[in-house]
Amino acid sequence: MTSHPPSRRLRIFLTLYTLLWWLILPLVLIYLALRGRKDRLYRQHISERFGRYPKGMTDPVWVHAISLGEIRAAAPLIQALLDRGEKIVTTHFTPAGRRAAHAMFGDAIASGQMVATWMPFELPFIYKHFFANFHPKFGLSMEIEVWPRMIAAARKAGVPFYLCNSHYPSRSYDRDMKRFKWRTEVLSLLAGAFIKSDLHRPRFETSGVTDIAVTGEMRFDQAIPADLVTAGERWKATLNGRHVIALPSVVVGEDETYLNMINALQGLDAPLFIYIPRAPERFDETADLLAARGLKIAQRSDAFDADFKGDPAADIDVLLGDSMGEMYFYLAACDLAIIGGGFIEKGAHNVSEPLALGKPCVVGPYTHTIEFPLEEAKAAGVAHQVQSEADLISYVQARQFPSSQNARAFAADQRGATERTIAALVQRGLI
Repeated sequence: MTSHPPSRRLRIFLTLYTLLWWLILPLVLIYLALRGRKDRLYRQHISERFGRYPKGMTDPVWVHAISLGEIRAAAPLIQALLDRGEKIVTTHFTPAGRRAAHAMFGDAIASGQMVATWMPFELPFIYKHFFANFHPKFGLSMEIEVWPRMIAAARKAGVPFYLCNSHYPSRSYDRDMKRFKWRTEVLSLLAGAFIKSDLHRPRFETSGVTDIAVTGEMRFDQAIPADLVTAGERWKATLNGRHVIALPSVVVGEDETYLNMINALQGLDAPLFIYIPRAPERFDETADLLAARGLKIAQRSDAFDADFKGDPAADIDVLLGDSMGEMYFYLAACDLAIIGGGFIEKGAHNVSEPLALGKPCVVGPYTHTIEFPLEEAKAAGVAHQVQSEADLISYVQARQFPSSQNARAFAADQRGATERTIAALVQRGLI
């Protein structure tokens, strides 16, 4: 762990940050109550967010996986740790993340080897309760989740805290260097970072992170549910060779681009599109957007039963993926994946899941969030980047997509991040 004390600037920032959290806490509670109208889990177990838990645990590995993407990325590592006999506590902010933890590790939770709980609110006294209750051996914050009080509280409690499967996007780094220097000082409080690529090492080093291991992208190690893949391939076989294009993780702000593309490609030999919103609260809204464009749609919730048995109309334009945790079903059925998030400035989501199934990818102009493994995937010819809506339409119209074999080979070359992370933990005497 770092031994130098926090700088005066960082102490001032943490004080102001804490005051801000006290001010906005009522608003956060209102936000959770409002979100709870659509998903009751937001309103449940609220005491956990204040550091109060029904039972404790001693010496677990703490994995902070804020939502669905992070717990999926962490899943191979969590399983490897469980297999070694380690206890686990996971913290989440969203119901999607918490539900996924229970779905993937239900047996471990039932046996008491693992606990999935809410992330504490960002206040020192709440973290004090959290550490007193769980006494973690060390902590791992998945991806790029940097919560100042979480990191500072772990350091104060003597809990080594690492970023894991992490990266430092170029845009975030440039912004932090120019305007948010406090963020780099927060990073200097970390015990270290297990990162995806050598590309990001200098950025972490400049921020004061001293213990860095390049471990790769853990998402390539995710277990692929055979039942979802089989169901997707079975449905694809009923489409008589029709091209299928999936749009996974579509976010607010890019619907217009994708809807324009779908409309432009209507006509003879049009592809079937699978439109998958990233957030479940957007399912109904997205159905309305698709219908307003005059598209013939079917919804996964209506077209298939729980075992994916069903017979959606053969002439639909779009299947709306209104379900959670079934991404591999949608990806297994497609010929090409157009990755959501790439047409807004926040940036594209990961390409690893489609590539692992041998599905080539297309991304929009904003890809700073996935520099690794996107640049490598582009160089290998299994991912393609477009700069505009017109470019996207032209590319899809041409239908000269990379081969599935090359995409699978690329994914196979990227595997092993879980083993490298375990080795890094062993080397540091953490497990």
